[in-house]
Amino acid sequence: MSEALLQARGLHLAFGGVKAADGIDLDVLRGEFLAIIGPNGAGKTTFLNMATGYLRPQAGTIAYEGESILGLAPRAIVRRGIGRSFQLPQLFTEHTVLENVALAVAAREGVWSPLRPLLRPAWREEATEVLARFGLATLAGARADALNEGARKLTDIAMAVALKPRLLLMDEPTSGVAAAEKMAIVETLARVLRETGVTAVFVEHDMDVVERFADRVAVWSQGRIAALGPPGTVLADPAVQREVIGIEGPGAAAAGLPGGIAAGHA
Repeated sequence: MSEALLQARGLHLAFGGVKAADGIDLDVLRGEFLAIIGPNGAGKTTFLNMATGYLRPQAGTIAYEGESILGLAPRAIVRRGIGRSFQLPQLFTEHTVLENVALAVAAREGVWSPLRPLLRPAWREEATEVLARFGLATLAGARADALNEGARKLTDIAMAVALKPRLLLMDEPTSGVAAAEKMAIVETLARVLRETGVTAVFVEHDMDVVERFADRVAVWSQGRIAALGPPGTVLADPAVQREVIGIEGPGAAAAGLPGGIAAGHA
């Protein structure tokens, strides 16, 4: 069995009366692609925010490569080797695609100025290589605000990869992307991440994407992990089909989240 790269234990976080995390226990295994699915408001993005320092749990622990990362700022967590892409791409819209990735390379080297890094040829060369991996070389000179949503998503993830993470957390990488582009985009990012040995966790609502690319699937429900297992097992469960996918089937009416999911608890 693969070793755990990230370990979360007993995570609790509430916003008023809403439990965004209610005892989350999860191991992210080195080298895997782990999909997180669940209805809106289940706490999926909250987990990503806790793992990347944007939120701090009220109880529980998060360890990366065996060391606690609780209390670290997002930049410090990035330096440890955890990258992040967002549901809405975080791009410098007045800069070109190449400049955006060059800025990420510079940030990895500890330079955070929006201007100085772009003057260093070595960083621009590395950014060019990253863009080529993602099939974005032809868009290198295009301004970020001129890109379609699919190219914006890939550029955002390319920036995250330029930071050379060992673990990448992605929040809905296909959100807003045209249906005809989705599979090609995920094929590209999956290929790049596997080639570079990056472990990936991704929140996703498209079950075709989950079934095709995930090694394991974790189902979030009311701040808890209701099921965890291979896509074929989890996605076939009647309760998951009803509560997450929106399909009614035999036995679905009797099943319920979180207790009725056959795939088991995390």
